[in-house]
Amino acid sequence: MLAPAPLLSPAATEALAPPPGTEPAPVEAPAGFPFATRLSLEPLIAYWQAREHDANPGVALLARAVMEQVRSTPACRGPLADIGALNECPAVVDTLMTAVFPPASMNTAISGAGVPFQRQSFYYTPRFAEVLLGRDRTIKQPLNVDMATLEMQMTRMAYLLILVREYGAEVPDQGAFIFTVPDYRIGLYRHYGLSFDSSFVQVRVVGDKPVLTPEQVQDLVRNRHRLDLWRQLLPPEHFVFEGFHVLQLVDVTTQEILSELKYDLLERDVLQASDRLEQIQEKLRVLFARPALQLGIAAYDERKKAFVDFGRKINHSFLTKQLQGQQLEGEFRQLYDRLLAERRPLVLEDVATEPDIPEGLRQQMLRLGIQSAILALLPYGPDTVGLLELGSPEANTLDEFDLELVNQFVPLFAVAVKRNAEDLETRIQSVIKEKFTAIHPTMEWRFNDAARRLLAKQEDGNRTAEMEPIVFEEVYPLHGSCDIRGSSVARNEAVQGDLIEHLTLANRVLKKASDFQQLPILDELKFYVTKNLRRLRQGIISGDEVSIYDSLRTEVEPLFEYLAQNNVELRPTIAAYWQQIDPRLGILYHRRRDFEESVTRINDTISDYLDEEEAKAQQMFPHYFQRLKTDGVEHNIYVGGSLVQDKPFDLVFLKNLRLWQLLVMVEITRRTHALKAELPVPLDTTQLILIHSQPLSIRFRQDERQFDVDGAYNIRYEIIKKRIDKATVLGTGERLTQPGQLALVYAQPRDAAEYLEYIDYLQDRKLLEPGVEELELEELQGVKGLLALRVTVKL
Repeated sequence: MLAPAPLLSPAATEALAPPPGTEPAPVEAPAGFPFATRLSLEPLIAYWQAREHDANPGVALLARAVMEQVRSTPACRGPLADIGALNECPAVVDTLMTAVFPPASMNTAISGAGVPFQRQSFYYTPRFAEVLLGRDRTIKQPLNVDMATLEMQMTRMAYLLILVREYGAEVPDQGAFIFTVPDYRIGLYRHYGLSFDSSFVQVRVVGDKPVLTPEQVQDLVRNRHRLDLWRQLLPPEHFVFEGFHVLQLVDVTTQEILSELKYDLLERDVLQASDRLEQIQEKLRVLFARPALQLGIAAYDERKKAFVDFGRKINHSFLTKQLQGQQLEGEFRQLYDRLLAERRPLVLEDVATEPDIPEGLRQQMLRLGIQSAILALLPYGPDTVGLLELGSPEANTLDEFDLELVNQFVPLFAVAVKRNAEDLETRIQSVIKEKFTAIHPTMEWRFNDAARRLLAKQEDGNRTAEMEPIVFEEVYPLHGSCDIRGSSVARNEAVQGDLIEHLTLANRVLKKASDFQQLPILDELKFYVTKNLRRLRQGIISGDEVSIYDSLRTEVEPLFEYLAQNNVELRPTIAAYWQQIDPRLGILYHRRRDFEESVTRINDTISDYLDEEEAKAQQMFPHYFQRLKTDGVEHNIYVGGSLVQDKPFDLVFLKNLRLWQLLVMVEITRRTHALKAELPVPLDTTQLILIHSQPLSIRFRQDERQFDVDGAYNIRYEIIKKRIDKATVLGTGERLTQPGQLALVYAQPRDAAEYLEYIDYLQDRKLLEPGVEELELEELQGVKGLLALRVTVKL
């Protein structure tokens, strides 16, 4: 803690200083600490001297008595050569130190006085000596701070004290250091907060005082960790510290251990590794000051109504893992039911005499060496996620007074156990994602079963075990697509328009620059820009976008920056150029932004509606659903009995989904048509459904992380699905899919019969215009003989 000002006035400091030539040489700075220091009691003597005329008569009387003793003992005056000099005046030292070490707290306080910024103490309480002092009254090296770090902290404190005392800077309180020191009485360690009181430390300037401006002072305050800057502005040889430090320790073991437990138990897999649990157990031993304390943890599986291991190889419960046989398990259940009923930890001060422990369980605990114990449920919300066990080999060493500590860390363990259970589920999902892909909830059960079996094989030692095949047989496919008509042409036109405008803006700057400055590079760049403008107006080809923008960024725009810096007249023109450039992309992005916004709005409108209706369709019968966004949205559905668990499948569910799909596609046609007028770029959409009445099998392909149809015959379905979007009507060359219409493609005439009934129904509901086109399609690559129905949606 830094004092706001020195206790002595300059005049008093000068009066108390010994005559020139009689001062002992400053004590050499310890290695790593750059300042010289002197031990002196003068600041404390000045404190008593100032109180000889105190308004409080008692204080004044005491101060005069102290000063009378001081004046009669000159050996303790002025700077002292070393601590040994105080041996000549021990009575005076005891008297003076009553101002710093009140006699009433001498046996309880942990305080000591030492040479400024050194590790030697000359006056201290018994507890300070017990906790922090070693041989020769030297302060011990803490376990948690190395010597280099300690010396750096001392140097920083010394510099801050100089800045406060000599330059009037305001420095925030630096707080206490945390020292971890061994406690040899119990063979553990303790944490202490160590604060430095510099009230009795004087800063003496040697030679000329370094001059600092207010700005330099603030710069040092802001850069307190840059000791190189401090050494440069405040050379250590210009300052000597004289007086003594007061060190005060407070036991903060409980706060520190609880804080460490909080961070430890938030780590992943902390309960999966036995060495990590041993570290936590060691911290609990420090917290309770019991070196033989045992920690046990068991997770509770609410679904199984039983305590389970943390993984197949580790069980951190010293109690539940020993339960063998129905009798002991039953007795433990009694104890657990009692914990549930009372909803508070159970304290077993003496296991041997505790009346409420079932006898078999008592003997089991005694065989484990547990003479005293605390058992606490681990609650997480309304659920119980586990059991915490604390055991001691000595009776009556754990009691009701320990519950205050236990209640502080029980929630931390509950969170850790809950997270452990979630991590196990995450591991299962990780296997699924590694071996599969994002799994649809309908078929997740099948992948979970396969992942659990794989984990079990691996934990049993079979590290080469592979995932079993995932195949769903006898499922019916439904496919639909909503395509944005002419999206590739519209995209190219947007890119072309933006490039032309961008080059035109650049050309305008180059022409303007030529009027003010004749540079050959300007003519060459104007030629390049003009040539590309002429070619772009004829059309855009692959690679134009990348090559032109690269040239603009690397050759043209750096020249603009030079011209703007050196030619005031060009700045408005160049500024107008940059105003048209997207600051994030670095390119002109007008038409493409409009195009992308239009595509995004169409896709979002389709996807949002499709997702909303799909949630309703899942209520009809659970099925696999996949939605894909490109320039438009397509979806795939598979439905069948093999996809679900314990639910019978009937073809009526398939008919429901087919009608649902038709209704959805009609509504999508209507919505995208209504949206067209609101779009920056008016785009049309076309809708198509592929009818396939025969069931097929789908297999998860682990190499591709996706489902694919299984079998040579079924593969034809996938081929058709990928090629029908470009299908044309036989004999006319007209595209099958048209805006405002819905096309249904099929291979066999019988496939269309069911859908003709649905179409008739929707026409009756005024959702479709009258009439149905029955069409033959041109041969596609590898596919021929396809037929189609086409109907017009009532918009």
